[in-house]
This record gives sequence, structure tokens and C-alpha cells, in this order.
Amino acid sequence: MARRYFASQGRQIDPIKLYGAMELAPLVGLSDVIVDVVDTGNTLKANGLEPRDLIAHSSARLVVSRVAMKTRYHQIAPIISRLQQWAETQACN
Repeated sequence: MARRYFASQGRQIDPIKLYGAMELAPLVGLSDVIVDVVDTGNTLKANGLEPRDLIAHSSARLVVSRVAMKTRYHQIAPIISRLQQWAETQACN
């Protein structure tokens, strides 16, 4: 996704995957920019960085098969309930 995005901007990049505190990569000279999934941007700001571009919006989905819903309902139903409660509190904020 990052390669396609930058190509559409006329920039050729050589992406590398980093795990952990990737915000440090530009600070130590490992990269010029980072592409990251960001919720609030607070970690970026705490490291003296700021978002430049929005590449894409993302969302999470819970996928449960019909068979699993029937055979493991008592395990899955509480997860669905907690996710619904969380989503309702987020909608109010």
C-alpha cells in the first residue's frame, strides 16, 4: 500500500518493515518517513513527528462463521457484547 501511494506521488521508495517503536526510525537516521496506522497521533507528537498525509482510512471487522456462531455461541457472544458496548461509548464521544 505504501509503495503504491508513493508511486502515485511520483516517488520511488524502498519500504522496510519495522516492529516496535518505529517512531524512532527517522530520529536515528534509519528512514526519512514512516507509514503507520495512527489513531490519535499522540505517539508521533511525543517523538517530535507529525502526520503529513492520510493514505487511507481503516476499520476493524469481527468475522464469525455461522457454524462457529452455533457451536461456540457461549464463547463468542460475550466478545460481541463487549465490542458493541465499546462501540456505543465511542459513538457518544
